[in-house]
Amino acid sequence: MSRADTEATTPCTTMSCTTEAERAALHHALDLAAAPGVPAGPNPRVGCVLLAPDGRILGEGRHRGAGTAHAEVDALRSATGPVRGATALVTLEPCDHHGRTGPCTQALRDAGIARVVVARRDPNPVAAGGLDTLREAGIDVAVSEDPQLTARAEELLRGWEHGLVHHRPLVTAKLALTLDGRAAAADGTSRWITGPAARAEVHDLRECCDAVLVGTGTARLDAPQLTARHEDGTLRARQPLRVVMGEGEAPALPTLPGAGEALRLRTRDPEAALEDLFDRGIRHVLVEGGPTLAAAFLTAGLVDELIVHLAPSLLGAGPAGIGDLGITTITDRLDLELRDLRPLPTPDGPTDLRLLLQPRTR
Repeated sequence: MSRADTEATTPCTTMSCTTEAERAALHHALDLAAAPGVPAGPNPRVGCVLLAPDGRILGEGRHRGAGTAHAEVDALRSATGPVRGATALVTLEPCDHHGRTGPCTQALRDAGIARVVVARRDPNPVAAGGLDTLREAGIDVAVSEDPQLTARAEELLRGWEHGLVHHRPLVTAKLALTLDGRAAAADGTSRWITGPAARAEVHDLRECCDAVLVGTGTARLDAPQLTARHEDGTLRARQPLRVVMGEGEAPALPTLPGAGEALRLRTRDPEAALEDLFDRGIRHVLVEGGPTLAAAFLTAGLVDELIVHLAPSLLGAGPAGIGDLGITTITDRLDLELRDLRPLPTPDGPTDLRLLLQPRTR
């Protein structure tokens, strides 16, 4: 028997030991959790795969929104055969409390699951403790320490976890600028400051966020659709809530088949807007424009990360990419911490720079 066969079939007994087959199943469970079709809501996105002792997939499931079956129960219901003695691979620690549904720990115990492996423990004190309960019931448990699995689980759940701690959505602000900080030319034209690679990432961001937010000025000047689209212009499967914020006049967002719902928030207060969105189940907001809106969120200290697409171009005049921050002296500047820097090359366009930054606390 090869080393790979031994790893895939020999059970682990430590809290962190997982096999290749289990890691592959956890990746599949993360794919299930990230699949489109789950409405924005306060619950985490979770996937589950059931493996037989011989490595066959017996069932798979995912959580589809508040009030629906949790991923573990969904997987148990989908099972094509007996699951007693099987391993459950779950992206998040099974819940151990009674909410709208019963605890997943009880469902796994009742089904005779022999082993549970998770990509991430539950940080929610209300629902946490599931692995301890399962271990006490005699079920073997493990937490994956695979860095790739950990990173995928963190990315999938970061908006939800941010909401647990801060009681507001995670806010990502996005800017497209020339080297001299312009968002448009002197005549107001702005298409296109950045190249196709940067523009494609904007649609990736829209697809992964629960809501995309612009101000009334951007809505008037650019008439944006605020949809997540493929390169050919067709809509992607997952669409954000499309939000226009502000007290000024603005045209209604276009009604498009397959697009996300449109919402008008008649407030200039970023904190009030986030409170409203949080109450609607929104956990990750993309602030996309324009300069006044970006400045309002930055001034309020409500930007958690800033993504800047920087074009290797100069305009010399034209609207600035960020509005007035109320800063009058150098010592009051808003410092940013650079978290990532990489080029965005494209065959037929400029090589832009992508900067990921986090504002430091003033």
